[in-house]
Amino acid sequence: MNLKQRLQQDLKDALRAHDERRKSVIRMALAAITNAQVSHGGELDDAGLVNALQQEARQRRDAIVELEKANRSEALAEAQAELVILETYLPRLLSREEITREVKRVIEELGATGMQQMGPVMSQLMKELKDRADGRLVNQIVRELLTS
Repeated sequence: MNLKQRLQQDLKDALRAHDERRKSVIRMALAAITNAQVSHGGELDDAGLVNALQQEARQRRDAIVELEKANRSEALAEAQAELVILETYLPRLLSREEITREVKRVIEELGATGMQQMGPVMSQLMKELKDRADGRLVNQIVRELLTS
């Protein structure tokens, strides 16, 4: 069962269970997948499906940051709950420590000593960590390590 089929089955289960939040999040995820398929011009493979869901999760993370700044606790709790539901369909992301370990390894392999080598470091890392790490976090860690 691929990811889209799993989402469709879980939507049926959420409808039967009258789980409004889960139903809403799954419908939104299926809509994002449909939009990605339309823009792609056909069916997506599993990597494309995961990418569409990762974009939705990234939007929730951005919203969480903004809602924390605005001190809107009710909307913040809703965005966090949506993110938790979305993350059940995504591969586990690497922790900050695991990403830091990978960044240090690549910096050492490439012999990078400063910010001018950030491009090759990021290129190598994103090839290796493609779906397993948030690109913004990787970028932040690379900047920290190359400037220190």
